Amino acid sequence: MTNALWRRLLAEFTGTALLVTAVVGSGIMATTLSPDDVGLQLLENSIATAFALGTLILIFGPVSGAHFNPVVSAADWFLGRRTGTGLTARDLGGYVVAQVLGAIAGSVLANLMFDLAAVDFSGKDRAAGHLWLGEVVATAGLIMLIFALARSGRAPVAPAAVGAYIGAAYWFTSSTSFANPAVTIGRAFTDTFAGIAPTSVPGFVIAQLVGLAVGVGLLAALYPDAGRAADQVVVPTESDPALDHRA
Repeated sequence: MTNALWRRLLAEFTGTALLVTAVVGSGIMATTLSPDDVGLQLLENSIATAFALGTLILIFGPVSGAHFNPVVSAADWFLGRRTGTGLTARDLGGYVVAQVLGAIAGSVLANLMFDLAAVDFSGKDRAAGHLWLGEVVATAGLIMLIFALARSGRAPVAPAAVGAYIGAAYWFTSSTSFANPAVTIGRAFTDTFAGIAPTSVPGFVIAQLVGLAVGVGLLAALYPDAGRAADQVVVPTESDPALDHRA
């Protein structure tokens, strides 16, 4: 493992952990401050998540690209492999492990910050066809957004655009837009507003993988050479050889 890969994996672990901490922590705070208004709870949770996501992309993007999401990393590898851009297969494996472990750590951290048990598996059942459809839509839209920005040279606006998309998708999808297998797994470790029952995780992850396939298929039709911009996903990494994401 090179130093550059070590830095990128640390960035993906830490960024994903802080993202899940923001999702779970703001959900706990929302239910504390607005105990009788679920709509207001969701508004508070979605705003905090959108702002946190944009900020975290700004912090960690120059190091790892700020994927924080296995489906984004998988799309980056798949679309870039023919042009020699994006993640290598080894990078992809490392990113996914770092993201999943980071998501679990993020839930544990949020639980501890609010004086809850470090691990308390959620009892919130989210297994239903309409929720899975919501995840397909949310995930496909996220993949299309990220790669369309990269392909059209607008990757620098990704922090705002991705944060805005996820914040909006909280409201226009039935599932409240998890759109991320790592975050889905992490949210199973907290029995709070943002939790998901472990038994509901496989259905969500499968739907997210379907959304990945739909998103990649639409990109192939709309942006046939999107893979050439895989090095710009989610945002470009620094060109410093010490941080070169293909070193």
